Amino acid sequence: MRGKRTATGAALVAGALAVTGLVFAPTAAAVTPQSAAINATCGFFGGGTATLTATQSGTSATFTLTSSAVKAPVAVAKDSITSKLTLVRASGGTAVFSGTTNPAMNAGDPVSVGPLSGTVASGDSLEAYGGSLQMTIFGVNVTCTATAKQSPGPFVFD
Repeated sequence: MRGKRTATGAALVAGALAVTGLVFAPTAAAVTPQSAAINATCGFFGGGTATLTATQSGTSATFTLTSSAVKAPVAVAKDSITSKLTLVRASGGTAVFSGTTNPAMNAGDPVSVGPLSGTVASGDSLEAYGGSLQMTIFGVNVTCTATAKQSPGPFVFD
């Protein structure tokens, strides 16, 4: 009987420690705003409104860009666009997010790239205006630049 109580007591202590660990576990970091609208020009490939969507997990962050104003110039296979998004840090310098993730797109479809991965620090404030999105599609480089500050404001990371 004594062994049974010891095992039960040990199980209760282990359970209490597990619950305590959950209570004190760090919460997921968040970025605000989670999305922002930008007005961009991509030269020959068009321009207009695009949406940048951000996520954060610790010091890792991703951005996805979608735009119905910028169209795919040709049919593009899934994960075939090499993209590099450069954002301006309020504290100076830039942050770069890159990747080769995109959905399959037919010629004339709205452009979507990402998630593009990069690193952020707590307190980073990132703005698209002054930065760029560079995409390489079948060896052709397309550079998009914001024509004004993003709305509702810069991305701020926890």
